Amino acid sequence: MVHRRNSYVRSDVTFTSRGILCSAWLYRPDGVMNPPIVVLAHGFAAFRELRLDAYASRFAQAGYAALVFDYRHWGDSDGQPRRVLDIAKQHADWRAAVAFARTLDNVDASRLVGWGSSFGGGHVLDLAAKDHTLAGAIVQVPHVSGPASTFTQKPKAVVRLMIAAIRDQVGAWTGRPPYRVKSIGRPGEMAMMTSPGAYEQVERMGDMREELLLENDVAARIVLRVPFYSPGRHVRRVTAPTLIQLAKHDDVTPIDTALAVARRIPNGEILTYDCGHFDPYLDPYFDTIVGDQIDFLDRTVGEMR
Repeated sequence: MVHRRNSYVRSDVTFTSRGILCSAWLYRPDGVMNPPIVVLAHGFAAFRELRLDAYASRFAQAGYAALVFDYRHWGDSDGQPRRVLDIAKQHADWRAAVAFARTLDNVDASRLVGWGSSFGGGHVLDLAAKDHTLAGAIVQVPHVSGPASTFTQKPKAVVRLMIAAIRDQVGAWTGRPPYRVKSIGRPGEMAMMTSPGAYEQVERMGDMREELLLENDVAARIVLRVPFYSPGRHVRRVTAPTLIQLAKHDDVTPIDTALAVARRIPNGEILTYDCGHFDPYLDPYFDTIVGDQIDFLDRTVGEMR
């Protein structure tokens, strides 16, 4: 389908989550009164400058408002120490972002859609299972199962990460600075994700900007928590129309596990693509994937419904 191309305005906005300031971009399509709004946040140890602007700008061109935020401790949002991934805090940030979006003037808060990718896709599934006022959800290569994602690496690599995590957790208990591991690494490196080509894809997502690549790490304690975080357990409670986009060659969220979970979503629509976990953000897959998202928005919350 050929999508319309509105002009739009992007502005910097902030909201608070548990008293800490979160930074966000607000996209407003020109000439559209009370548009639906899509709230977006990124995946594991990532922040909005890694290509979320590409999605939000397409949504705005299609006539939708969009709010793109960074979690506390990440990107341009406040929070110390930096780059500590706390699942409960990120859930709270999602609730705060949605609450803020619902206060915006000239936005139809009754047509609010949550958008998440990878680990953020898991957060959106968790949110949609609890907040039945959402009008829709879009989850791209979502994290659905802690055990399935944790043990995609070789046992030796998992053991190394666990040792680093214990070191970091003990340090946190005794007041030491975080002990960090790479978020994305090359095969053989100690990193949370080491898919072949993944590091190079993240370089492309960040336009090779050195200041972004310097933030490619995370407090290792998250390794102790990921195995117990399985948003897929609660997806039967999701009531909103949900678009689930899966990658056939995903070695971060294995496709068999993701499909089994996606099929349990009562009002789910599943699309699969012949690509890997990091491919949706980039050409040649991006146009197709974001186009399918806009089609979904048009059918569920847009003027075409």
